[in-house]
Amino acid sequence: MINNEFVATFEEQYPVNIDKLLEIAYKDSASDLHLTVAMPPMARIKGELIPLDFPTLSTKNVEELIMPIVQTEYKKHFEENLELDISYAVPGIARFRGNIMKQKGTLAAVFRIIPFEVPEINTLGLPVTIRDLCSLSRGLVLVTGPTGSGKSTTLAAMIDLINSERRVNIVTIEDPIEFIHKHKNSVVKQREVGLDTHSFANALRHVLRHDPDVILVGEMRDVESIAIALTAAETGHLVLSTLHTQTASHTINRIVDVFQDYRREQVRQQLANTLRAVISQQLIPTVDESGRVMAVEIMRDTMAIRNMIREGKEHQLYSVIQTSRSMGMQTMDQALAELYSKGKINKETAIEYCTDKLELERII
Repeated sequence: MINNEFVATFEEQYPVNIDKLLEIAYKDSASDLHLTVAMPPMARIKGELIPLDFPTLSTKNVEELIMPIVQTEYKKHFEENLELDISYAVPGIARFRGNIMKQKGTLAAVFRIIPFEVPEINTLGLPVTIRDLCSLSRGLVLVTGPTGSGKSTTLAAMIDLINSERRVNIVTIEDPIEFIHKHKNSVVKQREVGLDTHSFANALRHVLRHDPDVILVGEMRDVESIAIALTAAETGHLVLSTLHTQTASHTINRIVDVFQDYRREQVRQQLANTLRAVISQQLIPTVDESGRVMAVEIMRDTMAIRNMIREGKEHQLYSVIQTSRSMGMQTMDQALAELYSKGKINKETAIEYCTDKLELERII
């Protein structure tokens, strides 16, 4: 809780540096550390923001904590754009993905904690189907979900499995680089936007010259990056990427709607031909509140799915996923019902995170 005896003033030096705050957040099993003026440092633990036992931060405190870890070449970028993504590591602790921005004229930052070791895919609670996707030689695989749902971790685990079991050339384009991959059976080249390339789109335009077998795009952010990713998947490469969407049908709509009307028919054709799977995931609080467990919706590329995408019938995708469990598919509601039946989450939580309350109750 907040210690009211300590309220830092502009003149006081803060009692700990950024490395120590990040270490404490990591040891408290936090997912994120927030630094904001007029609040103590806040850690997101089990989904909730908890104040750490340190003084309230002043404008000067936040600046002195954050700016020493920003590389010189990035400081100009921040001054021009007023926001910045960075990566940072505390030796022996973990790596951190940071975002710095201005709010009410002062600095604010949030750091996402990323372990040094890439988690094995078998430890994440993911369906076996996802492991099978790592053996694909071509096509587009999307991992979707809200912020903080573990998308980057899932993708990192998939890349690590490919790196361990296949002899291929993997190129990643990230903003910033999160998990560090060592060369195993594969060659892994990791490019960071802002440091190694100017933008996702720019990196994607040149990535095919690197003779890649597998391409990881940290996020498909705009028309150009989506179009190039689709083309890469179409021309014989396995492309993995993320979107901030909740379901498979929303994912198709999001991609198609990014394009102007005259291009949407072509994009539907490309998606129907290249999309191999959409993995939509959420992290759900466990019944004993000891942590969070993964709930996953999976859509695979059956003939029925491809036809619906081609014909613009996204509203029918849910019913096909619902009735295709034998083909490795499942809806979010089916995943939640299974977690409930295994005693991992309670019914109220399942209802809170479900897509269709009546459907979930029917399954349960």
